[in-house]
Amino acid sequence: MRSRGNARSSRALAVSWRPETWHPRLDMGRLPRPRSSTSHRNLPHVFLFVLFVGPFHCLASYSRATELLYSLNEGLPAGVLIGSLAEDLRLVPRASGRQNQQVQSPEHAGTEWDPPLSFSLASGRLSGQYVTLDNRSGELHTSAREIDREALCLEGGGGAAWGSSVSISSSPSSDSCLLLLDVLVLPQEYFRFVKVKIAIRDINDNAPQFPVSQISVWVPENAPVNTRMAIEHPAVDPDVGTNGVQTYRLLDYQGMFTLDVEENENGERTPYLIVMGALDRETQDQYVSIIIAEDGGSPPLLGSATLTIGISDINDNCPLFTDSQINVTVYGNATVGTPVAAVRAVDRDLGSNALITYTYSQKVPQASKDLFHLDETTGVIKLFNIIGGNVLQTHKLTILANGPGCIPAVITALVSIIKVIFRPPEIVPRYIANEIDGVVYLKELEPVNTPIAFFTIRDPEGKYKVNCYLDGEGPFRLSPYKPYSNEYLLETTKPMDYELQQFYEVAVVAWNSEGFHVKRIIKVQLLDDNDNAPVFLQPLIELSIEENNAPNAFLTKLYATDADSGERGQVSYFLGPDAPSYFSLDSVTGILTVSTQLDREEKEKYRYTVRAVDCGKPPRESVATVALTVLDKNDNSPRFINKDFSFFVPENFPGYGEIGVISVTDADAGRNGWVALSVVNQSDIFVIDTGKGMLRAKVSLDREQQSSYTLWVEAVDGGEPPLSSSTKITILLLDINDNPPLVLFPQSNMSYLLVLPSTLPGSPVTEVYAVDKDTGMNAVIAYSIIGRRGPRPESFRIDPKTGNITLEEALLQTDYGLHRLLVKVSDHGYPEPLHSTVMVNLFVNDTVSNESYIESLLRKEPEINIEEKEPQISIQPTHRKVESVSCMPTLVALSIISLGSITLVTGMGIYICLRKGKKHHREDENLEVQIPLKGKIDLHMRERKPMDISNI
Repeated sequence: MRSRGNARSSRALAVSWRPETWHPRLDMGRLPRPRSSTSHRNLPHVFLFVLFVGPFHCLASYSRATELLYSLNEGLPAGVLIGSLAEDLRLVPRASGRQNQQVQSPEHAGTEWDPPLSFSLASGRLSGQYVTLDNRSGELHTSAREIDREALCLEGGGGAAWGSSVSISSSPSSDSCLLLLDVLVLPQEYFRFVKVKIAIRDINDNAPQFPVSQISVWVPENAPVNTRMAIEHPAVDPDVGTNGVQTYRLLDYQGMFTLDVEENENGERTPYLIVMGALDRETQDQYVSIIIAEDGGSPPLLGSATLTIGISDINDNCPLFTDSQINVTVYGNATVGTPVAAVRAVDRDLGSNALITYTYSQKVPQASKDLFHLDETTGVIKLFNIIGGNVLQTHKLTILANGPGCIPAVITALVSIIKVIFRPPEIVPRYIANEIDGVVYLKELEPVNTPIAFFTIRDPEGKYKVNCYLDGEGPFRLSPYKPYSNEYLLETTKPMDYELQQFYEVAVVAWNSEGFHVKRIIKVQLLDDNDNAPVFLQPLIELSIEENNAPNAFLTKLYATDADSGERGQVSYFLGPDAPSYFSLDSVTGILTVSTQLDREEKEKYRYTVRAVDCGKPPRESVATVALTVLDKNDNSPRFINKDFSFFVPENFPGYGEIGVISVTDADAGRNGWVALSVVNQSDIFVIDTGKGMLRAKVSLDREQQSSYTLWVEAVDGGEPPLSSSTKITILLLDINDNPPLVLFPQSNMSYLLVLPSTLPGSPVTEVYAVDKDTGMNAVIAYSIIGRRGPRPESFRIDPKTGNITLEEALLQTDYGLHRLLVKVSDHGYPEPLHSTVMVNLFVNDTVSNESYIESLLRKEPEINIEEKEPQISIQPTHRKVESVSCMPTLVALSIISLGSITLVTGMGIYICLRKGKKHHREDENLEVQIPLKGKIDLHMRERKPMDISNI
């Protein structure tokens, strides 16, 4: 975390250039009191310097050029006050008509400017991003972008350590980090061009850091105490001054080393390693410690690296023999080249310092040197010539081990020769196979009985019988080669495999009858052939990857082995011809990738072959099968089979009956493809089965209360996170004839109408008005008179369609009195029509003179014979025998009827409203009762009120 610096403001010095003077006017005013309205002015450590600036001739007639220098710590938060240009420039309002500015005293600080001052940044430099300038007050504050000295001043350099008092400098320090601003003071009569420089002071916000984590230093083992060696890669600290690197130390000096720090003229500190004790590489060749760099901040910050001190070798050791003398014996019949002895000296130094050469001492006789050869590199002594009969029986070989800059080490080899009476048998080889330096080279694919060499076995003295045999393990046979008695053939006995064994060593042994043996070593090296094809670890490579993978996604690394050696065992990898083009296989590394995104819903499984081919001639190959399974991700939302669903349901459908199936699919698999359905709205009425998608109604539905329902069903899958979709469900209720017609007029069986005897035949008398809540044919109403009582009730007829009752015949004197008509109001519902009845009472008379008499007649139960004749109207229900049909045609027909009924009910409602309005209008205009016609009946007519009926 950055340590926050503080800012301290000081009163500016007014330094300006005026044309009539050639020296600056300096005013060292006292520090102003902090303003109570601005809390940031209390922050300390902001310094202001005002420098003299030369004349600007282009502005000399009306302006001053001024330079201000502030100083603040890096890392300050936004809103810290840097300084007030108006106060630090000591600007004074100009009086009317005056041409010169006067220095404003502190007591005039509240003077208003007319016109008001305006401050603006004239420069478009990067510095403007770190400060904000108040255009009215001229106050400079830090902006939201934090000032980082190390990022701002990439070239570094130590920042000037500014004091807490006001300073005047002709130019800022060369190692300062500065923000440069150009500020314009307007309007023109107060114009000033101000150069503002803000020096950024460093804080200890960076720890020292070594450029490498491992530092190696080599010190010769003979380095004297107090030897100093500079450590490369010193630590770097972006901070400057005391905040930079100040000292180094070792965490574990192990008593052998310490550190010192030297500072050059540029102030750079370099650590030096100092040797404190005697070093010996042969005792300890390396020291490991931790070097720590520490800066001078408060608190100090640390950086560390591992310091490895290697001790380099010097030639401070000489060769040494462990023994001073060795004794060996040699038989007089030993063959030339037989090893006699080997000497070995040890030098504890390394490299060239430990190089040893072996030589004979000058004291060794030349005869001994000619008989025994000394290898100067290995120290092996071999028999160089045949041992003759006159050779000395004992040879003293003095051998010197020579090291660079050392006195030779000495060892003596005392060789005793044992004479033998008989000469050993001789074995003379003649190679058929390729032989180099005693090694026979055979190809592994050579056939059985491949000849290797002929061997001639003989006795040098010709006195003894010589036999031979083959000693050692291997697919070889040594057999006499007939017809010669002393010739033997060495050949193979079975096929050889380089991958099982590459090298064989056998010996041809000859012995004579005296029991003397001689041995000849045969070394056989097999040469590899391309007889093995590459082999995959698994013939079936099963892989899996999630769909929507990134391009060039890694699938696997194929690996095949080839038992052959060299380039014959080098394997390259290739895709088979059945592999899709968007799979790639690196021929060298065997890395299998897919270049495009895979979609499980498009293809879930891929199966193709890959080949492993070696570099033999001809090449061999093997094939493996890649089975790739694309794993599902929840990348598909549930999908309804239809954009929306519509269901036609008969009303009074039983609760929890099956309305219809909402079919939905999800292309994903497993839990990602599991879909749950729910009703979003109307859930108090409808419910849906998640498993089957069956939509049900919790309660029985009544079309007369609500004819249709609109639902939204949501489908949510089981993925993480889950995906969802929704669809619109429309449920239309089909009408059932469950409502009989409702008679609205007459309102009661006890109401009556007065019919004047002068009423002309054909005149309408009254009407019966009824409505039906059902729709379609269920709401088509027919009117009929099914019962009559009175003097001559057949004089009245009712219209089956409109319900209008008219006078059929002229009324006679005998027709006076009460006529009672029983009217049946029936709908055309299917399969069974419903009906209601109403009694229409017509009183034929000139006046109503005795209402109580009429009411008494109405109270009596009428003896009316019921007529079974059905009304005949143009729309007749079919009374044929209903055949057994399926429900679907019926539902379709009912749905068509229901749609038409909606239009019919709407029209009837409008029609009734119009009739009501006209009726009330006529009653207001004329109190005389008119003959009621269809559509003009007052539905609120009082019971038993007599009405006059006459022709107008």
